Amino acid sequence: MMLGTYKFASRFLSLVILLLGLPVVGTAQSEDVVVGFSDHSLIAGYTYSEIIERELQRDINYRIVLGALERVRGEVIPEESERLRGDVTKITYEVSQEFSGSDVYAFYQEQLTNNNYELLYSCEGRECGSSNYWANDIFRNRILYGPERNQHFMAFRASSAQESGAYFSVYIITRVNRKIYAYIEVVEPAGTQDPEQVAAIVDIEEPELVEQPSGVVVTNLLQQLRDQGSVVLPALRFQSNDRLATPVDIDSLVAALNSDQSLSVYLVAHLKQDGQSLEELMRRSTSRANSLRQALIAAGIGAQRIEAAGVGPLAPFCATGNCQERIEIVLR
Repeated sequence: MMLGTYKFASRFLSLVILLLGLPVVGTAQSEDVVVGFSDHSLIAGYTYSEIIERELQRDINYRIVLGALERVRGEVIPEESERLRGDVTKITYEVSQEFSGSDVYAFYQEQLTNNNYELLYSCEGRECGSSNYWANDIFRNRILYGPERNQHFMAFRASSAQESGAYFSVYIITRVNRKIYAYIEVVEPAGTQDPEQVAAIVDIEEPELVEQPSGVVVTNLLQQLRDQGSVVLPALRFQSNDRLATPVDIDSLVAALNSDQSLSVYLVAHLKQDGQSLEELMRRSTSRANSLRQALIAAGIGAQRIEAAGVGPLAPFCATGNCQERIEIVLR
């Protein structure tokens, strides 16, 4: 992992809900925006990646691609496909540029194979067909467009002996700007939801009313940030997977950033625990910083204003208290 700069994890994110996949014409679709950005329970994301979008479509007709793409009479179609019906979860990851698309491809291939899922189809590079077809016609997600030589695709299904009955499509692309994206679609029987999805579905009809932080608290936070250049965030708790524990108390920080749109910050996570290697502590602290970044983006803070980095135990100094596990907000 590259050290020495807080610009490790710059991300430019647009929280736009896209209509993805290949639903059959005439099928009613029901969509839920899912926040919290957790991995699907049946497939883990690449370790050094960040979820930038997650979407659930309920009980839709779906066509899984099982062959290379071609355009026939103006329509993009796969050489072979299978029609399914069920709930479709769609997750887009951005991968650290320290790694390659081939690394990510090998990770997912090994994971799915080790889970005893059956490989239905895979391709790499130009044998997959036009990346434009995959991005715009199949997945309908323009962020996935890149050079044909830089793409990977695989389709798996759970064996008949497994209860999930799920199908998996994984597409990986390295764009011209060297950004790497991994995109996953999981198709499950209608009505299937993991606990993370149930807890995270947003009711957009009746939004929850929350108490706003006081103006004094927000003003003090801004003043401290401007005077000192950094602020240690109190009372943040993390789960064993280094995701933020709920409920998350970031209202004051969100209000402060909203009150001054000119502010851009680093989210710097520190972590020191006995018995863990430097590499592991760096990875875990980066995950914590990214988890906070995702929560701020979900709260409406522009992604371009926030950069996340983990420094593990490499910056031990802290002005007050026990802060071996802390996240600092640092002015950019």
